[in-house]
Amino acid sequence: MTEWKASSYAGENIVTAQATYEGLWMSCVSQSTGHMQCKAFDSLLQQPMELQLTRALMISSILLSGIATLVAMVGMKCTTCLTDDQQQKSRVAIVGGILFIIAGFCALVATSWYGKRITTRFYQQYVTSDVRFEFGKALFVAWGAAALSFLGGCFLCCRCSGACSGQPTQRSKPYPSARPGIDYV
Repeated sequence: MTEWKASSYAGENIVTAQATYEGLWMSCVSQSTGHMQCKAFDSLLQQPMELQLTRALMISSILLSGIATLVAMVGMKCTTCLTDDQQQKSRVAIVGGILFIIAGFCALVATSWYGKRITTRFYQQYVTSDVRFEFGKALFVAWGAAALSFLGGCFLCCRCSGACSGQPTQRSKPYPSARPGIDYV
């Protein structure tokens, strides 16, 4: 998504003919006619250090989430991987949960840092143009994704920690027999 920050006009003219959006990889201008024109940033090294670190953290979060998904799938009870050792299977699921927590933390740090940068520049007194930027839609989506990844990882770790510690799990009891000494299966 290119809408990490969206233009907010602070001038006297309320009617604007275009809106400006900036993301991590490109900037776009949307005309009032509905036409949108985007331009990728020219150089990776000419961008501010904050933007480069935000990109790195978001890419790390995406990669960690993909790896966490694969690891957690191996540790799920519904898969046939590692069925011989249920304790090992639970440990693998916990590792997947930890990777989800780290991925959520990376995304949360990146989006919060980027949001802080937008807020700081919005309230600066020496901004010369009438255009200031506010939070874009992608920033809210990234905050939501970070929270869901973090919570999902916590739930996965909490659910599987009992099986990993050797605590007995509740199993269904056989039906009580109608006559003593006879078990129905």
